[in-house]
Amino acid sequence: MRGASVIFNLFLASSRLQRKRAVLTIASIAWGSVALLLLLAFGQGLKNQISTANRGMGTSIAVIWPSETTKAWQGLPPGRSIRFLPEDVALIKERVPLLNGAIGEFVTWSANFTYGKKTVNAQLVGTDVAYGDLRNHVPKPGGRFINDDDVELRRRVVFLGDELAHDIFGDSDPVGKELLINTVPYTVIGVLEKRLQMGTYGGPDKNHAVIPTTAFQAQIGKKYLSNMVVRASDPKMMKTALADLRKTMAAKYTFDPDDDRAIRNWDTVEGQKVMGNILLGIQMFLGIIGGLTLMIGGVGVANIMYATIKERTREIGVKMALGARASWITGPLLLEGFAYTVVGGLLGLLVATSIIIALGFVPMNNEALQFLGKPTLSPAVGVISAAILGTIGLVAAYFPARRAARIDPAQTLRYE
Repeated sequence: MRGASVIFNLFLASSRLQRKRAVLTIASIAWGSVALLLLLAFGQGLKNQISTANRGMGTSIAVIWPSETTKAWQGLPPGRSIRFLPEDVALIKERVPLLNGAIGEFVTWSANFTYGKKTVNAQLVGTDVAYGDLRNHVPKPGGRFINDDDVELRRRVVFLGDELAHDIFGDSDPVGKELLINTVPYTVIGVLEKRLQMGTYGGPDKNHAVIPTTAFQAQIGKKYLSNMVVRASDPKMMKTALADLRKTMAAKYTFDPDDDRAIRNWDTVEGQKVMGNILLGIQMFLGIIGGLTLMIGGVGVANIMYATIKERTREIGVKMALGARASWITGPLLLEGFAYTVVGGLLGLLVATSIIIALGFVPMNNEALQFLGKPTLSPAVGVISAAILGTIGLVAAYFPARRAARIDPAQTLRYE
């Protein structure tokens, strides 16, 4: 206890004598900490926002399009068109157990939506109830998505994308109002809740409208599905599920199961993996930049410790000649470097947190800002920062302290 008390008193005496140097050292560490924390927080915010945008179109889904065969098979020539029928959805549900959701889409790319004297042209989708869950079509409060009765009774009801609804009805609530789709009256039952959507096929969902598949077929008269959307029960099994789906379709439509151009697919699970790796790389890059900035502060601490020892060489030599223990020399220096680092780190944490909280009040109306996201200081970021700071503090103080402990008292008398 006495040794610790002596070390602490020596540390306090040294700090009081060199206040200006202590303040500058703490400021350099605080600056590096702010840079590190802000860079990591921006990286985390970007990751969170892009993950949300990736889920905007639906989670663990794949989109399947019919195409044309490119290989001869069982005496049939290549170049045959493959088309999906509505009953194919039931077939793949039955034959591919790795899927826990499948839906067909009828799409017409150009339909006229008329309300009063205003007419807007947009994409129209005819589908079934499960589409809302698979494609993440969450209605705004006061509205709903299409249900089983709408499909069974062939009701003329429509669910609008949020931007399309604004284009047609302006700021007024469209739910319950009637509009014309290609001159046929439909009642608006819901509007898509505003959301981020990174992946699209045929344009973002905010600009399209959804009606029951029965109403679509009665009005538009399409026989073949435009595409199918499927979801794997386990995202890790998506590739196997898609292979099983291809075999099922190949058996029905008589094409080579290895002909991967007969039907095409967009596996969003694979795309999310790639995006996850890109975001991890960005986070690592930002972390390295912040870490290097913080290391500059650590080098500053080490230089100050070396300068301190050089200035106090005679003093240290006299103390050792009078019987001071080695720990009384190294202890205050280690404590000094560690204390400066901890105080500077805490100060940087306080400043960075204040900036992040202030940025949380900035409106995210701009689309670019929406994708950038708000910086987030996660517990993982705090642990990483604390580990880096602690390491820098100990390393910066250890080597000067070791040098001080090895000074020969007799040689120190020659120092000026």
